[in-house]
Amino acid sequence: MKKFFDEFKKFAIKGNVIDLAVGMMVGAAFTAVVSSLVNDILTPLISTLFSAEDFSSLKILLVDKGDPSLNTYLCYGSFIQSIIKFVIVSFCVFLMVKTINRIHDKPSDKPAVPVKSDETKALEEIIQLLKEKDS
Repeated sequence: MKKFFDEFKKFAIKGNVIDLAVGMMVGAAFTAVVSSLVNDILTPLISTLFSAEDFSSLKILLVDKGDPSLNTYLCYGSFIQSIIKFVIVSFCVFLMVKTINRIHDKPSDKPAVPVKSDETKALEEIIQLLKEKDS
C-alpha cells in the first residue's frame, strides 16, 4: 500500500500534473473573458441584424399549452451564441498552436553537423597512419 501512495505522490508532484492544473485555471479565466466578449459585445452587435434584443430571445414556439411558462420553445438564439463562442475559442487556440509550432520549428543557430577541431583532425590522421603501418 505504501508503494502505491509513493507512486501516486511521484505522479502528483510531476511537472505535467502541475502544468495541467495551471492550464485548467487559465482556461477557466479565458472562458470567462470569451463569454463576456460574446455576451456583452458581439451578441448585441450581431443581434441588431436580427432586430432582436439579444440572441436568447430568438426562439420558435413548438408547443402552445396556453400558459407561456409551460410552452415548449426551440431556442436557436442560444445555439447561435454558443457557435460564436466556439469560433472565438477555436481561433484563439489555433493562434496559440501556430505560435508554439513556429517557435519549435525555428531553425537552431547550431550547425547540423558538428565541426571537427584541428586537433581532432590531426589525431584522426595519426590514427589512420598507425593503422596503415600495422597492416
